[in-house]
Amino acid sequence: MSRPLDGVLIVALEQAVAAPFATRQLADLGAEVLKVERKGEGDFARGYDSAMGGTSAFFVWANRGKQSIELDLKDPSDRATFNTLIAGADVFIQNLSPSAAGRMGVLADQLRTDNPGLIACDISGYGLGGPRTDDKAYDLAIQAEGGAISLTGTPEQANKVGFSIADIASAMYAFSSILAALYRKQATGEGATVEVSMLESLAEWTAAPTYNAVGNDRVPPRSGHRHTMIAPYGLYGLADGSDVLIGVQSNRDWAAFAEHVLLAPELITDERFVENVDRITNIADLEAVIDTCFMSAPAEEILTRLRDGKVTHSQVRDPLALWQHEQLRARDRFMTVATPTGEAEVYTSPFNISGIDHPRAHVPALGADQTGLADRLIARATQD
Repeated sequence: MSRPLDGVLIVALEQAVAAPFATRQLADLGAEVLKVERKGEGDFARGYDSAMGGTSAFFVWANRGKQSIELDLKDPSDRATFNTLIAGADVFIQNLSPSAAGRMGVLADQLRTDNPGLIACDISGYGLGGPRTDDKAYDLAIQAEGGAISLTGTPEQANKVGFSIADIASAMYAFSSILAALYRKQATGEGATVEVSMLESLAEWTAAPTYNAVGNDRVPPRSGHRHTMIAPYGLYGLADGSDVLIGVQSNRDWAAFAEHVLLAPELITDERFVENVDRITNIADLEAVIDTCFMSAPAEEILTRLRDGKVTHSQVRDPLALWQHEQLRARDRFMTVATPTGEAEVYTSPFNISGIDHPRAHVPALGADQTGLADRLIARATQD
């Protein structure tokens, strides 16, 4: 069975995470992704680390299944090659700074002037237009601006999210927007300009606590191990020193938790805890009850009660423990990819579409496809 995006050609002038992660999803679905890199240097994410047998973990994660060529867009010959590639592409994506992209003539609207059927996507930190357009915007900068850091950590200390959440948010909006534009193009032949802002993407992801703050006219306090708006929902200590994540999101869940885990059904109708808003208001009292219960019984007994009461709970796993997760291993969610420095085991794509095998299993070396591929793609563009 063919992959959903077989035959789709994507040209990507990309670096770091946001655009590369978006195009990796497209490659996983069968698109041919041609990664255009700076001559002699390439995507700077290649040099982040050497954790994957000599290749950067970030680069392996975001760039499997692509081809790489080197072009200097200031060189007339290379620019002519780039223009020919764009003429034959279905999709173009870039995440340079808006000012740099504008000077190079690679903003979506600039390229679509001569290629109206092109789907062209710009990813930037703050979006085009407005006072912050040209500000540098790495992931942590947008985590700060987009509310994520303010909402994460303890009351005493704000913390960043431990992975590239702003990059990933914008990548997934770019990915889904491109898919939608491809669907429309198939029906109407229309191209599209797609603009994705990292700030707007993360603002959408932090919208629920923002709406809560605006509605109540106060910023919710950081809650550390627990949820700010749902209780009990967070980490709780067990008698053996380990932690368990408890998730109670409805009054039905609360009744099951009180009866089967706390062994105190009278708490179901306790006026301090009847509704979720009551449990949040009286969180100190609630957590004192939970802590007393959890410390008065062996950890395994509490876990058994949670299982028997069908109360949502989970272990807290670090990355090494996650890598050995019994569910991921049982479902064979791993694959081996060839990298410029050897082989590496990685997760397979979360896409589970019938009839589609693992995505293409290679990570390109800088300029690895300079010979042959560019000529083939140019020939395709000329024919089109």
